[in-house]
Amino acid sequence: MTIQFLTSNAQPIDPRIEKLVNDLIGRIAAKWTMLILELLAQRGEMRFTQIGRAVEGISQKMLTQTLRQMERDGLVHRTVHPVVPPKVEYRLTDLGLTLGEAFCGVWTWAEAHLERIEAARAAFDARD
Repeated sequence: MTIQFLTSNAQPIDPRIEKLVNDLIGRIAAKWTMLILELLAQRGEMRFTQIGRAVEGISQKMLTQTLRQMERDGLVHRTVHPVVPPKVEYRLTDLGLTLGEAFCGVWTWAEAHLERIEAARAAFDARD
């Protein structure tokens, strides 16, 4: 699904920006990305294994893929320490922190509308 964005004067937005927003929405809306983003925002720099233990249900493969994509997007910084065994740490970049701040609005919205959404779901489910 592609979302069509318009500027305030109804002019189409640069297609590169539109593509980026659509890519990011799909990626950031992913469960693991949001959980890792929140975790690193709360705890700061963490080792790979610490993240894996803290994010319940994530496989090592999915953790690796998610962190690599977040690093590619500039959301996390990866530091490899030259020790044996290897020590790899991740922390949010300034860009990652601002994304976390942007998604705080979703939490605020959800808190404000929780009861209405639960009531709507209950009414819908009762129709069956």
